[in-house]
Amino acid sequence: MQLKIDEVFAEKIIPADDSVRLLDEIMEEMDYTPLMRAYKRIGRRPATNPVTMLKILVYAMMQGIYSSRAIANACRRDINFIWLLNGEKAPNHSEIARFRSKRLTECGEELFYQLVEKLHVLGEIKYEHLFVDGTKIEANANKYSFVWKKSTTKYETRLYDKLAKLTPELCSKYGILADTPEELLSELEGQVTIPFVYGRGKRKSELQRDIEFLRELLNRKTKYAKYQETFKGRNSFSKTDPDATFMHMKDDHMRNAQLKPGYNVQLGVEGEYITGVLVSSERSDQLTLIPLLENMTAHLRSAYVDVTADAGYESEENYTYFEGQTTECYIKPQNYERSKTKKFKSNMALRENMAYDPGLDEYTCQAGKKLRVVHIGKRKSKSGFESEITYYECESCNGCSYKKKCTRSKGNRTLQVSKKFIEQRSQSLERITSEKGILLRMNRSIQVEGAFGVIKQDYGFRQFFLRGHRKVLVEILLMAMGYNINKLHSKIQKNRTGRQLFEKLTA
Repeated sequence: MQLKIDEVFAEKIIPADDSVRLLDEIMEEMDYTPLMRAYKRIGRRPATNPVTMLKILVYAMMQGIYSSRAIANACRRDINFIWLLNGEKAPNHSEIARFRSKRLTECGEELFYQLVEKLHVLGEIKYEHLFVDGTKIEANANKYSFVWKKSTTKYETRLYDKLAKLTPELCSKYGILADTPEELLSELEGQVTIPFVYGRGKRKSELQRDIEFLRELLNRKTKYAKYQETFKGRNSFSKTDPDATFMHMKDDHMRNAQLKPGYNVQLGVEGEYITGVLVSSERSDQLTLIPLLENMTAHLRSAYVDVTADAGYESEENYTYFEGQTTECYIKPQNYERSKTKKFKSNMALRENMAYDPGLDEYTCQAGKKLRVVHIGKRKSKSGFESEITYYECESCNGCSYKKKCTRSKGNRTLQVSKKFIEQRSQSLERITSEKGILLRMNRSIQVEGAFGVIKQDYGFRQFFLRGHRKVLVEILLMAMGYNINKLHSKIQKNRTGRQLFEKLTA
């Protein structure tokens, strides 16, 4: 039987300002109706109180303990975990795993955003300055379990050609009328009069060989169809974790580092606290910003004053999203750092280094040639966003001494320009180079990149333990809750509560 820790005895071992006491105090004030609803639907009475179980999991994340067996062991040996149990029976590893992978998948987000709201009530979060960044975290999947869309499409095309050729041959051979390979297989199986034979020394009949070959092709057809459904716009997935995409991990510094199955984890940070979480299978950050912000708005029902992100989030779609909203974006242009270099400024092939006449809507290259509008078209992004593209072509590049430096095309130099995007980029450049923009960009690098540094380096969380998007999301939500409580405890100890931004240092 689990012993109940006497409060007087616990006070001698666990100080009143310990993080475990802060965790207990914060989480006692939360509404656990969503958690109880997850149990009510299944109808099974939990061995350990669900609220206590949640406290144990969050505290385990605070201490860098992630596996269910290690957590179960800590519940029997660690005084802090025993104090959290408060006389309840210590859960075993299967109970912990079941709670984390089944119960919390239904209510994890609601509980996390409740904690964020609690920090708002305490005055730690004010919904003013949101800093966004992402990182790649390796999935719990085999390294060599990849399935590539390009290869699958190629093999599927070959398979369909083979079936199209084989079907009429077998129909003619056996005198069958069938429109599809599936109908043909059913007709052939109906002609079987003797049992199939297998094993060494057994001679298969010609009918058996044809049926088995056709059945194998149809099985492959079904397999490729399932693969195509699983891709969901991606170029790869893992057989052992179909939600994971193969991508370069940020910890791999080698140029030709091996692709690994992983997830793109996006965090929104304010006042050094994690206020938003998104787990995506997209390799690029561009397509994750809008889903992250919409998810946060849906849960918090509050819009931020401004959002700051790095160059990986720049796109016309993201700029357009902020138009007409009260939230202002501070996104660094992708060419911002390069534009300050001598090499960039001297590159005559770049549109930025060509003179533009807005009245005539034409560019002039450094050789004095005019690039005029040829036509205007539409371009659709991966997410379905349409942008208007203006196509320019040089009047003549024949005999130009600068052509080799300007273009590799055999014909005239062409440009593809989105005028709206250029205007949006120019406005964003003004914002990020203002005094406020410089302060926000400095804080973005400190706060959100610092949060990833703590999680991956200090906490040692570099790979997920669970498989599947929903379970992986629960892991990172628990990590974010533990991180926030640790951060609150640290700020209380250092008398830094209520501080939102690091001020710019002046000489």
